[in-house]
Amino acid sequence: MGDCRRVGVAVDFSPFSRKALNWALDNLVRDGDHLILVNVTSDGYYESGERQLWEATGSPLIPLSELTDPHVMKKYEVNPDPETLDLVSTVARQKEITVVLKIFWGDPREKLCEAVDAIPLDCLVVGNRGLGKIKRAIMGSVSNYVVNNATCPVTVVKAHD
Repeated sequence: MGDCRRVGVAVDFSPFSRKALNWALDNLVRDGDHLILVNVTSDGYYESGERQLWEATGSPLIPLSELTDPHVMKKYEVNPDPETLDLVSTVARQKEITVVLKIFWGDPREKLCEAVDAIPLDCLVVGNRGLGKIKRAIMGSVSNYVVNNATCPVTVVKAHD
């Protein structure tokens, strides 16, 4: 990917991840950067050979042109929302950035940290659902784990202003 920056944004195609993506596009991404959308999904149903490869390494980097193709996304069992697709398509043209998606399967906490090193990323932006202290203590916070364990700078975009 050359000398350009590789800016990662964790996306699950929810309003929280879209807010993080918006923040990254407004405040971080510059002309010529590579924007890597990192999606972590629960276990899927793939043919065993494909699945074993992808489970260890994540999917291949999926270019924006394929990200907008419903048939390709069905293969990966990912359903990007139209707002996110429109947002990244528009910014890719305006800022002349390269947009790709990388999918991992498993625990989001662990897989986001793995993605930082596997891709590798220069920085990562994650959303935060805004759970209260009790729910966060019971369920665990993905963003908190990633901030404390990732090997690159991590920005957490809060759900509430």
